[in-house]
Amino acid sequence: MSCAQTRGHMSTSGDNNQGDRVRKVVLYVLMSLDGAVDHPNRYFALDQEHREVPEFDAVMVDNEERIIGAQDAVLLGRHMYDEWSQYWPSVEDQPFADFINSVKKYVVTSTPLTNGWHNAEAVHAGVEDLVRDLKAQPGGDIGVHGSIQLAQSLLGAGLVDELQLVVGPAVGWPGRRLFAKTDDVRRLELLSAVPTPSGSLLLAYRAL
Repeated sequence: MSCAQTRGHMSTSGDNNQGDRVRKVVLYVLMSLDGAVDHPNRYFALDQEHREVPEFDAVMVDNEERIIGAQDAVLLGRHMYDEWSQYWPSVEDQPFADFINSVKKYVVTSTPLTNGWHNAEAVHAGVEDLVRDLKAQPGGDIGVHGSIQLAQSLLGAGLVDELQLVVGPAVGWPGRRLFAKTDDVRRLELLSAVPTPSGSLLLAYRAL
């Protein structure tokens, strides 16, 4: 399993009270200090030889619980769906396992889904149409977990409302960088910066 982002989730909204607020697309990414995003267990796991998923300290777990608690929909790329639909239904890595197994999942793909997964739906429309349609509906935040190619497309199209970055105390790993394919220039508003006991940093930004 490549674990391009085997675990990842966040948002600055404090609850799932939908009210009349506009839904946000919240991009959550685990990365190294120099921006690498592949195999995040490298950046956070204490036992890097045996863990398939990142090992979070208590502050990171609390943050994760708050973030996924504000989301009632998730966007996934096809590659991430094919990996996660075979992985997450059989593991008990909480709180993410219960969340991702039950939440509504919209899979951006041009072909039918071959692996069954509860509450997953293939979407063949363009990503801009999908996001527009979801934002027009009532609901909580719309999460993007892993799916780096999809995340880059959303960033390039200006469709991300918040970036929630978990930066691990590691550098030098090869692989993709989140912002490598983002050609447009934009500024971000810093919402919070929180260090964690294990040396990671939680960064929250609003896209302007």
